[in-house]
Amino acid sequence: MTPLTVEQLRVDVEAGRTDTVLLSLTDLQGRLSGKRLHAPFFVDEVLAHGSEACSYLLAVDVDMNTVGGYAISSWESGYGDVVLKPDLDTLRPVPWQEGTVSVLADVEWEDGSPVAQSPRQILRRQLDRLAERGLRAYAGTELEFLVFRDTYEQAWTSGYRDLTPANLYNVDYSMIGTARIEPLLRRIRLAMAGAGLTVESAKGECNLGQHEIAFRYAEALRTCDDHVLYKTAAKEIAAQEGMALTFMAKYDQREGNSCHIHLSVRGADDDAPVMAGDGEHGFSPLMEHWLAGQLASLRELTLLFAPNINSYKRFAPGSFAPTAVRWGRDNRTCALRVVGRGQSLRVENRVPGGDVNPYFAVAGIVAAGLRGIEEELPLEAAFPGNAYLDDGPRVPETLQEALQLWESSELALAAFGPEVVEHYANTARVELAAFGSAVTDWERYRGFERL
Repeated sequence: MTPLTVEQLRVDVEAGRTDTVLLSLTDLQGRLSGKRLHAPFFVDEVLAHGSEACSYLLAVDVDMNTVGGYAISSWESGYGDVVLKPDLDTLRPVPWQEGTVSVLADVEWEDGSPVAQSPRQILRRQLDRLAERGLRAYAGTELEFLVFRDTYEQAWTSGYRDLTPANLYNVDYSMIGTARIEPLLRRIRLAMAGAGLTVESAKGECNLGQHEIAFRYAEALRTCDDHVLYKTAAKEIAAQEGMALTFMAKYDQREGNSCHIHLSVRGADDDAPVMAGDGEHGFSPLMEHWLAGQLASLRELTLLFAPNINSYKRFAPGSFAPTAVRWGRDNRTCALRVVGRGQSLRVENRVPGGDVNPYFAVAGIVAAGLRGIEEELPLEAAFPGNAYLDDGPRVPETLQEALQLWESSELALAAFGPEVVEHYANTARVELAAFGSAVTDWERYRGFERL
């Protein structure tokens, strides 16, 4: 489904109602990067041929520094171009920007071949593997964020110290708590509805100023496209309101920002609920193998779910972020929580935080599920109690550990290919090197006078 057709775009451009087209790719960090194009030029030229952009957009760190170690883009190769090919199924209005529409791009080389390392392509490859088995994935992502009554510029110049949370106490499910910032939440909800997302609800969360806006599930690629657009829009709308919000996984020592990912599989042709069956817990054999694949693969694919140094600060006992690689029926202490029945039966992966790149995470979930199906892995018993007390397999505790598991993973190599494994490993190495050379506030407070 697309909320805007090319025909309607042409009419709107001709009438002067639309003057700007945002053409974006999703980078390694899950951010939108691209160009603001004059709408008539987009319709006349870019619509058919695409537009060029530097390949370094898929080979830089968070600060947009050109870093070494990437095969697709370097000083040695001259930092050449890639082509941004508009995916017209993603064409949609941008209600929070006047006269503007958005379209996401698939990243191609000049000969028309896909750039394998691009996030959308990584997910497409796994969904194609699923389709070969007559299956289709549906997903929903649940992003939490913290809201502050400071602008982004004020937060930056203060060194992100002494910011004022939008709520000063735990507002989990509190109607008063959400009412305090309803003007902002409402603007985000209505803007997302105008952009074609199906809004479900907004609710308060545990940390100070923490909230979540939920959207209806969709086919996996569409969900990831919606996710990155929403994340960008929420920040832009907050800035317009003189506020700031963050999706970083762990802002302080209280609860972190999660991004629980719900995923189910259905028949590609008849939409049949292939995960439900007559087995224990109402599972089909496919569901048992799929879930067993998630358990068997989670540690070696954690890098796809937790991509940054900060991501691993969430994984602490009693934090509602998982530490044990276990599954449970409606058990929020496990890494994998199974909920729903019949067609709504699904697996919730609770490992990702708000900093996740959704294309990588969903691709990892699908690859793990396919492993379980192909190898017919048996499913262990559901964990019945507090998984924080479990002494079994653990979610990796550091980015370094996750990187080592990723680089040695036979599954990652087989499912994603050597060029993707190395590309994403280099992203982790760059992150580790940047943090290793940084001097933190913690070190200054600890050692300035007393050491």
